[in-house]
Amino acid sequence: MKVGFIGGGALAESIVRGICGKTSAPDEIFISEIRAARCRELSERYGVNVSTDANFLDKVDLLIIAVKPKDATETFAALQGKIPESTLITYTVAGLKLAVVEKFFPANKIARIMPNVAVSVGESMTAYTLNKNAALDGDTIKNFWSTLGRAVEVEEKLMDAVTGLSGSGPAYAFLMIDALSDGGVAAGLSRAMAIELAAQTLLGAAKMVLQSGEHPDILRDKVTSPAGTTIEGVRVMERGGVRSSLIEAVLAATEKSKSL
Repeated sequence: MKVGFIGGGALAESIVRGICGKTSAPDEIFISEIRAARCRELSERYGVNVSTDANFLDKVDLLIIAVKPKDATETFAALQGKIPESTLITYTVAGLKLAVVEKFFPANKIARIMPNVAVSVGESMTAYTLNKNAALDGDTIKNFWSTLGRAVEVEEKLMDAVTGLSGSGPAYAFLMIDALSDGGVAAGLSRAMAIELAAQTLLGAAKMVLQSGEHPDILRDKVTSPAGTTIEGVRVMERGGVRSSLIEAVLAATEKSKSL
């Protein structure tokens, strides 16, 4: 698949790193970035095609627009009328509805994408929603983004909830790892060891949920012995409102996404 990028920032680079040699060869990847120095950097690092003027729009099958929200309207306006109808357009701009983008590209196939920062390690949780023109392209989108982790299609009305949960979720996980490591240090562990123990523990627990298909409550019961150490820790967390705080964090981030 020939893939083009508008924007050569951290997200674009993370995606390139994940797909290079998998879904696309380096010479099938095209990046447009206004900073010439950044173009050289990406070309030297990955061997991909780079330009400052998006001179590849008629060559790619999939176009990924990865720009900041403040630059989105200007970017879409500059691309208007230049993208072939056969090209599948995807964009990662938070809070931007399909209807807005369709005004610029009414005849194109368009997918709204919400990955998260874990795309940089190939473990993104990505949600996507398609416009009517792209109704038959769901498998293409799912297969592409599954290369970078997991991908799921959702109704557009749920994209703000996705942003609040999986889009912002890595930050919640980082906070939990930091807090758990603080507990480990308080209990006598070195900082490095405490961070490694906490991070691997969350990683292992997440894999158990995904691979077993069991509800987290069932898995939690399996490690919570009567009158044991785990239930004592769970009691403290419940008393501190950890569960409620996480719920409220997702809802607050969802509302913020709606306001963008």
